[in-house]
Amino acid sequence: MTRDHEVIRRWAEQRGARPATMPGSEYNGHLGVLRFDFPGYGGAVLRPVDWEEWFATFDERRLEFRYQDQRADGSRSNFNRLESPPEQ
Repeated sequence: MTRDHEVIRRWAEQRGARPATMPGSEYNGHLGVLRFDFPGYGGAVLRPVDWEEWFATFDERRLEFRYQDQRADGSRSNFNRLESPPEQ
């Protein structure tokens, strides 16, 4: 788990992932759902955004990045999840 921008960016770039958002999830001119767009994966159509905008939203929401480097078999993992901090 981390909030460190460099760790997050390095993890994503090592996997060819780019910062993105779900189209239509924006509100009040701000990004909505934050995602990473991994090459070769189908599914939802994502809208690319720049790192600055992605991290501004990440910080504004005080999100935390949970990630895995490798699977149990040693292969590279793309597992990641953005989590809100627990309420205090």
